[in-house]
Amino acid sequence: MGNDPDREPPFFFGKPADAVVDSGTTIPYPPLTQDLHHEIELVVAVGRGGSDIDVANALDHVWGYGVGIDFTRRDLQDVAKKMGRPWDWAKGFDLSAPCGPLVPASEVGHPAKGRIWLAVNGETRQQGDLTELIWSIPEVIAVCSQSVELKAGDLIYSGTPAGVGAVKSGDRITGGVDGVGEIDITIGAAR
Repeated sequence: MGNDPDREPPFFFGKPADAVVDSGTTIPYPPLTQDLHHEIELVVAVGRGGSDIDVANALDHVWGYGVGIDFTRRDLQDVAKKMGRPWDWAKGFDLSAPCGPLVPASEVGHPAKGRIWLAVNGETRQQGDLTELIWSIPEVIAVCSQSVELKAGDLIYSGTPAGVGAVKSGDRITGGVDGVGEIDITIGAAR
């Protein structure tokens, strides 16, 4: 997120299906990291798939929205970046994409503005507004669909405001997007 007049093209990474976990869950601190970071995001639930989706029609492919957290093993990501390697192990691991309840767009509309926030143990760490997304949700859907065919049931996490930071075992992470919902996750002991 941020207001970038010279927008670079968006980039994407994938997470496996077992990365998604419900709000209210205690997630064990993941293996292979000493630097787990949180990123609050608006989640877009695809209802109708397609390829090469036009920006003007992109929202027709959305079933609904939720609130998610993208967890990153930042130390692994930093090493991968320095070596010019993929980020797969840093981003796509078990339980790394908690998601709050999904709500139909027919109930909440298509949010393009509204506060997005995250707190750790009650202390606000991330706060912004959906208007600050560098790429709008319709643009993200369109660009993503140029590379891969979207399918009903796919979840797209949007991007995050400033304030990304580390969490540790015992931390309670809450967050939300105004008009969409909230999420509540606890980080448990390492497994």
